[in-house]
Amino acid sequence: MYEAYYGFNLRPFALLPQDEFMFLSRQHRMALDLLVYGLSNRALFCVVYGEIGTGKTTLLRYLLKRRGPNITVGMVTGINGGFHELLQWALLEFGLEHQGLDKIEMQKRLVEFVKREEAKGRRIVLILDEAQALAPSVLEELRLFSNVYAEYAPLLQTVLVGQLSLRTTLRRREMRQFAQRVGVDFHLTPLDQEQTEAYIRHRLGLAGPGREHLFTSEACQAVFSVSQGIPRIINLLCDTALVYGYADQKPTIDVGVVNEMLLDKARDGGWLFSSPARRGARRTPSTTG
Repeated sequence: MYEAYYGFNLRPFALLPQDEFMFLSRQHRMALDLLVYGLSNRALFCVVYGEIGTGKTTLLRYLLKRRGPNITVGMVTGINGGFHELLQWALLEFGLEHQGLDKIEMQKRLVEFVKREEAKGRRIVLILDEAQALAPSVLEELRLFSNVYAEYAPLLQTVLVGQLSLRTTLRRREMRQFAQRVGVDFHLTPLDQEQTEAYIRHRLGLAGPGREHLFTSEACQAVFSVSQGIPRIINLLCDTALVYGYADQKPTIDVGVVNEMLLDKARDGGWLFSSPARRGARRTPSTTG
């Protein structure tokens, strides 16, 4: 809609994870480096958690595209059933037959696969996205299953990525044995105001070289005040602001465009992502009067 008007080759603020737009803030780079370190040093479990929309899945996709050829990865998302269901999805991800197998048979098949890959010089990594949905009992079964060693190195490495409730679960008293086997434990926090502006300019430049300063600094500040540095919300606000700018044929997205969008949304009852107590526009004073 607005891409041609603003000189973009593609939408700069799509809501779906786009690893090609990955912005490595300090915290995202630290998470990435720790995951790489944990995988290379055969940590049994790596855990990354953060608020909704902080870029956890995008970070995973970025990592997966840059993994070495000796790592085979299976990625399972949003399992909220038992360990039997988790095994089914894991076998499916690795291209293994699971139909008609009971839990013991599935575990045996997965262990045999992992050992075959190990003999070929390849390591197996199982990634569980949205892992906050896993019950403590499932995590305990996963711990017991993962406790398979070859020459004192774990055959199966697991990366758990989820919301902050995952951290709460792992801190429960009955999860101590699991927690003691976590080699990487990182909290991915939202962007600060300076990082938010850098994030916006990063995506604008990738979508349209030379368009990095389409948003004024005051507009970026207004976006930060509402988004609180959560990348998914930044994308939503900036994408909507571009529609407003295009509709009014604005050459730049200034704080007036952002404020108009925020006030319109406030009149309509606020953003769906906002809690009732926080709904309403946070108007940023315009420097243009």
